[in-house]
Amino acid sequence: MIEITGSKQLFLDDYAIESTKGIIRKLHKPGQNRPVLRAEVEAGQFAVQSRNSPQWNPDKQLWEWFYWAFYQCEPFGPRAITERRVSCYATSTDLINWDKPSLGLFEWNGSKDNNICFLPESNQLDRWGNGRFLYHCFRDDSDPDPNRRYKGMFDSRDRWLAVSPDGFNWKALSIDPIPSQDESHFFFDEGTNLYTLMHKLPTEWGRSVWMSQSSDFIKWTDPILVMHTDEIDRENRKSRLELVRQDERYLAPPLYDGVDYIAETYQMAVMPYEGVYVGFPLIFNPSAEIPPPHGNFTALNQTELTVSRNLLDWTRVCDREIFMGIDHWDGISFNTAQILPAGRPIIKDDSILIFNVGYRYRGPQELYEYVGHDYEFEVGAMNMATLRLDGFVSFDGLSEGIVLTQPFTSGGDFKINGDASKGQITVDLVDSETLDTIPGFKGSFMGDSVDAVIIENTPPDRVMRAKFTLKNSSLYAFWLD
Repeated sequence: MIEITGSKQLFLDDYAIESTKGIIRKLHKPGQNRPVLRAEVEAGQFAVQSRNSPQWNPDKQLWEWFYWAFYQCEPFGPRAITERRVSCYATSTDLINWDKPSLGLFEWNGSKDNNICFLPESNQLDRWGNGRFLYHCFRDDSDPDPNRRYKGMFDSRDRWLAVSPDGFNWKALSIDPIPSQDESHFFFDEGTNLYTLMHKLPTEWGRSVWMSQSSDFIKWTDPILVMHTDEIDRENRKSRLELVRQDERYLAPPLYDGVDYIAETYQMAVMPYEGVYVGFPLIFNPSAEIPPPHGNFTALNQTELTVSRNLLDWTRVCDREIFMGIDHWDGISFNTAQILPAGRPIIKDDSILIFNVGYRYRGPQELYEYVGHDYEFEVGAMNMATLRLDGFVSFDGLSEGIVLTQPFTSGGDFKINGDASKGQITVDLVDSETLDTIPGFKGSFMGDSVDAVIIENTPPDRVMRAKFTLKNSSLYAFWLD
């Protein structure tokens, strides 16, 4: 028995489905992916990134975005080895146009007229010029203490915790850091009221995703392994690299040594959505080891989809098809080597907004022999992509596809999210045992809607199923309201 009253049932997995016939499960990739926040090249920046999504500040009536700007140092140029990461702050009213207000908090290049929101002391810097920079910043309007309004995690190795009233003035918590390598994603799970960190630690499959949780942001659970790659990912790595190497429209990795490397899970953002958790694993596909002084690999990093109902057990979606993949080398896109979600996507109106980081190169830029573009000094930007509400996956029927759901208890209006602009979706509410249509409870839909009422006033407290007939149409979700 499934619960569908006020809870949309999507098709990322088969949880709500008894059977299908003549149906294709289709993955939908986000569209309209465009840069919305870019580096200030004239100021010496070559890229911007974030592991935070924009957040609404009700006090300022603005969207806030905490992000990193990367500077080339000594000498300036796209082929310089040394770089410095600086934590910055931007605001917006529409999530598209972003302002970088002068905060006057930290001096940089001889001036405090900048949007730097956190800068470690010089004696805290590592050999790359980085320190305990602001990695995650979460505005927590549920905390009654205004001095803990913002929750912060700092550093690129392990996550040191702090709280702040405004996101700028931080008080470190006297607790041990959460163990982590250089990648993680942080979110608050409203369903369980738990702060949740999905952080990178190693396994036999290399970079893997582990989870730690807390109810108070102070006491954290020990890391639990939740996601790693396997032999299928290893095989996918070969075909994905070969595709890019054979297609001149792509910027292929400059080094390829033919070694059978494992694929790795570089990191994974997570979005609680309609009673499930949607994961966005970034799959790291190495092509060759980079010789000294750089180390690591040249590679392709692309994002897939996975789904879980408990954050522990994850099901890969649509045979591990790429959800957000690299673009052709067209002189415009930033997503030619790596594309990853900046954090938890945002639901706005009838769309899911996926803020993401695109990088034109994966590995030292000097290894690429055919740069030859005016924008070679600008390597990475932050983008916004859009997806239809509930639109991760659809069930598509061509001539006549059938979908039969698991049993549920009726009561209220039966609704769907579907596109039948070129066909028709028919719904029969049927007896859960005999599968006979319940008299008076059949409806059809032609058009395109994210919130269509198909059958009004279903009988209360009766166990039934829904039988969908799809003709040249797509079904994204169903529920009772």
